[in-house]
Amino acid sequence: MQMKVEICGVNTSKLTVLSGEEMNDLLHRVRDGDQAAREKLISGNLRLVLSVIQRFGGRGESVDDLFQVGCIGLIKSIDNFNVDLGVRFSTYAVPMIIGEIRRYLRDNSAIRVSRSMRDMAYRALQAKEAFVRDNQREPTIMELANSMGVKKEEVVFALDAIMDPVSLFEPVWGEEGDTICVMDQVGDTKNTDEHWLEQIALKQAIGGLSDREKRIVQLRFFEGRTQMEVAKEIHISQAQVSRLEKGALERIRKQI
Repeated sequence: MQMKVEICGVNTSKLTVLSGEEMNDLLHRVRDGDQAAREKLISGNLRLVLSVIQRFGGRGESVDDLFQVGCIGLIKSIDNFNVDLGVRFSTYAVPMIIGEIRRYLRDNSAIRVSRSMRDMAYRALQAKEAFVRDNQREPTIMELANSMGVKKEEVVFALDAIMDPVSLFEPVWGEEGDTICVMDQVGDTKNTDEHWLEQIALKQAIGGLSDREKRIVQLRFFEGRTQMEVAKEIHISQAQVSRLEKGALERIRKQI
């Protein structure tokens, strides 16, 4: 993506950049209905679209498609921008462009989400766009839920369900050829090789006990029974349970 110069017939190396004064003047003219100013504003912000689509590289998507979708987000930003609020155009436009691209990626995702969950997510996205348009900032989850009249948990679940999956091999940091992927930062302290070996050794050690000892170990350490409860269960004295338990644990320790 970074090496591609021509996207959708546009030579990205020759894209124009507007100054702050030009941007402000064109935005005011667009508000007054000047279509020529609108066209100039679109062409003058294509570099902004180009910078945004860099974030979505490595997904196997066509750069041309992402650029076109990003341009739709740019046009929506221009048409809905409120020049009276004193907010920088890029601050408003970037989230709009990102949202348009994410919507495109979700609609073309191979992961299937239930229709009700998808509908809830789209309602949330529409409510979010309306909030951004009116307030020139993104809403909190609570503000979004209140505007939709639903619980915040429903909004969170719906938006999470349609988020783009991330590959475990996606780089998150790299320097001098040493790359760290998502997988390198995902830790599992339970399903380690050492844990599996301990489980196998414990199973083998318990397997060497007598049936009565196995029963005592099961009741005491897997079901949480007291020695008195175990004694009543297997019809022996509490002192016998204590002696058998101690002997069983000693053999298990030696075996492990």
